[in-house]
Amino acid sequence: MTNPSARAGRREWTAFVVLLLPLLLVSMDASVLFFAVPSISESLDASATQQLWIFDVYAFALAGLLITMGSLGDRIGRRKLLMFGAAAFGAASVAAAYAQSAEMLIAARAVLGIGGATLMPSTMALVRDLFHDATQRTKAIGIWSGAMAGGIALGSVLGGVMLEHFWWGSVFLINVPAMVLLLVLVPFLVPEHKDPKPGRFDLLSVPLSMAAVLPVTYGLKEIAAEGFSAARALCVAAGLLVGWVFVHRQRTLRSAMISRELFRHRAFGAGIALNTLAAFGMMGSVYFTTQYLQSVLGKGPMEAALWSVAPSLAVGVAAPLSTAIAQKVDKAYVIAAGFVVAALGYAVLTQAGTDSLWTTLIGAGVIGCGIVTVMALVSDMALSTAPPEKAGTAASLLETGQEFGGALGMAVFGSVGVAVYRRDVTDSLPADLPHWALEAARETLGGAAGVAAGLPGRAGESVLAVARDAFTHGMNLAALGGAVVLALAAVGAVAALRGVPTAPPGAPERPAETAPEAAVLTRH
Repeated sequence: MTNPSARAGRREWTAFVVLLLPLLLVSMDASVLFFAVPSISESLDASATQQLWIFDVYAFALAGLLITMGSLGDRIGRRKLLMFGAAAFGAASVAAAYAQSAEMLIAARAVLGIGGATLMPSTMALVRDLFHDATQRTKAIGIWSGAMAGGIALGSVLGGVMLEHFWWGSVFLINVPAMVLLLVLVPFLVPEHKDPKPGRFDLLSVPLSMAAVLPVTYGLKEIAAEGFSAARALCVAAGLLVGWVFVHRQRTLRSAMISRELFRHRAFGAGIALNTLAAFGMMGSVYFTTQYLQSVLGKGPMEAALWSVAPSLAVGVAAPLSTAIAQKVDKAYVIAAGFVVAALGYAVLTQAGTDSLWTTLIGAGVIGCGIVTVMALVSDMALSTAPPEKAGTAASLLETGQEFGGALGMAVFGSVGVAVYRRDVTDSLPADLPHWALEAARETLGGAAGVAAGLPGRAGESVLAVARDAFTHGMNLAALGGAVVLALAAVGAVAALRGVPTAPPGAPERPAETAPEAAVLTRH
């Protein structure tokens, strides 16, 4: 019988490195298309609506199926689901690379999202299974969180580099060797884990969970991109209503998709809420800084992407450092400190002007360090308190909350920024501008740049200067709001988590493989 407190050795750490591959690729796939859209549009003759779906269908499929796939992994085996997901992700990558039409590419991106929904909770749950020593598990999840944040930044840069030398399909083919390697190594390195008594799978909960997640995610993304409207608000409200039905079913059904046992420990529900707030803060920062680099400072897409990697270097150090500190200090205080650091990063952004490259990068870097600290520690706390046989479902709930938080951050920060931008532009632009030019300039900073390019001399420079000032002012005020929200989140973290133990309820944790009644383990 394996000692429950046994520390992971070389085999487990090697398996962990292998499990980082799908995590990096799934996070990179969210941003790798940033530079490929013009080439894709020209090659496949994609309409504006099709371009949006090429981007968004991946995120929608991923968000909509996370809960289902997490629960499914607990039932059929997390390694098995990981293997299925890796095969689907690799095949869909090839299909996307050689798509002959926009419709084919949209379909391939949807399958990529489905594959991503199997990979994300499976990898986090398997990390939970590999490390039974609390110190090692905290360290591993810290590295996991840093890799996920780094993958998003790396995706846009890698996409740009590939497009410099190859055709647009190459941004998808980079997934294939990693997935092949995963399929070869995982059976030898990663043991199988699943719930031996999962109960009946509730099929009705699958469409209910999707009907709850998708309208909310879609509505929030549309509000962020196009502004508030009654139709978009109704879309969010409809999703929330279905979400209430879904939650009611989980609370009353004997064999629910989401086990009520997960929420018996206070740290689990609090961890999901705090992780959602952290994602809210992270995406609010990303929304502004990426636009600021290109539209305000005038940097090209590739140069902007390279500059945006700079904050990720600090983020890569923050997660392991915070997990080391958390071994000696109550995690509630370290999590609160992460929120405070992120709030200070937003405070730095309030000082950015229209020519403040380093102020913006420092602010983004500080925000990233604080947010990754929070995500790493609350993920560890939530997973540690979940029963080992429910780790897949626990991971999927954490990641679904993260998707919601990111969409909400973009919607809220974007709405504040747009409102300030339009007010300032309306107040400051010359009254003698043609009506069409005024309307275009009021809509977006990109629209103002187009208007400025069509005006002679100082008139064009004046319009562009007004628009850049207005955008920066909107970023400043939204950052002030972000600082307040994250400071309040720090207080909430201490109140919710101070002194809360991080072990599952009941007896000391046993590794899943030590007892047949706890889980099933298969080694090859």
